[in-house]
Amino acid sequence: MGGPPELDYSRLRTVPVARRDNKVDSSQLAAPPAPPAEASFRAFYDSLPDILAASDLRALARAIALAARDRAPVVADPGAESGPEPRAAAEPRPTPSAGAVVCMMGGHVVKTGLSPVLIDLAERGVITAFAANGSTAIHDYELARWGGTSEDVEAGLADGTFGMAEETGRGINEAARAGAAGGLGLGEALAADLASRDDLAAPERSLLLAARKLGIPFTVHAAIGAEITHQHPATDGAAVGETSFRDFRRLAAHLEGLEGGVALNLGSAVIMPEVFLKALTVCRNANGGVPRAFVTADLDMIRHYRPRVNVVERPTRTGGGRGYQITGHHEIMVPLLAWAVVEELERG
Repeated sequence: MGGPPELDYSRLRTVPVARRDNKVDSSQLAAPPAPPAEASFRAFYDSLPDILAASDLRALARAIALAARDRAPVVADPGAESGPEPRAAAEPRPTPSAGAVVCMMGGHVVKTGLSPVLIDLAERGVITAFAANGSTAIHDYELARWGGTSEDVEAGLADGTFGMAEETGRGINEAARAGAAGGLGLGEALAADLASRDDLAAPERSLLLAARKLGIPFTVHAAIGAEITHQHPATDGAAVGETSFRDFRRLAAHLEGLEGGVALNLGSAVIMPEVFLKALTVCRNANGGVPRAFVTADLDMIRHYRPRVNVVERPTRTGGGRGYQITGHHEIMVPLLAWAVVEELERG
């Protein structure tokens, strides 16, 4: 009986292995842990394989360090006072003519304890601006005022108390109203509100206060109805909209310095990728199509459509840019990137 035809293997051709291009060679392999006497972050960093995500991590860290070095960053005075008492904001640093490093964030980045790591990078002069969705600002505000944040959503949802904390909602909404009256952005208004209080539990952990002290932007991009503070009786939609729209224009202005710089998206799946795409569009519209040659990166626990397309791919495919997507838990990957950046700065 005859079955379906089979390919005659005698017709196949082979090629010498010497003619084949390999994607991996022995020089790229990982090294085992160093002996305890030689163990260090540098030893660990150098031990990583020069393959896939480890290679991307190094390339991203180098791009961030290069942008910071070329910009001749202003380093904060470690002895500068950072207490909660009222104080004037620092004089805003000028928007870099090139080499800006913009750190966009979702709320989970703050909830997983990463504020001190990001504050340190800003104090080193690496990060030139923060841009955040509303949940990021809420968690930062609560940590600064009371030293804690992040409630049990399911338990509060059952009886309608989720997101209804009186002090959080009133404080943030009153800050927005005062900011609208004073011509402030939403991030600037929240930082001013925190700076006016003398009973903060953890001011040194606040990204809002750190940005204020350093004179760099912290823009907040609200999504009406998506944030717990919009559930509060004190909500003033006009004030939230006015201050957040001012922050959008400020982010667009800061992107004028993105040529040769880096835009990081840490843990925002929708809001910040959409905001970044529109802010970059209006920036290019007003500046003859630039910036174009810059690096972008998305760091998140899983890969989403909008960060990949709106941050990693579309903005960088023309003009000499490069995008990276590095996947992993924030509480591991963000400190790893920060240590890698400091290591690349040390190497010069």
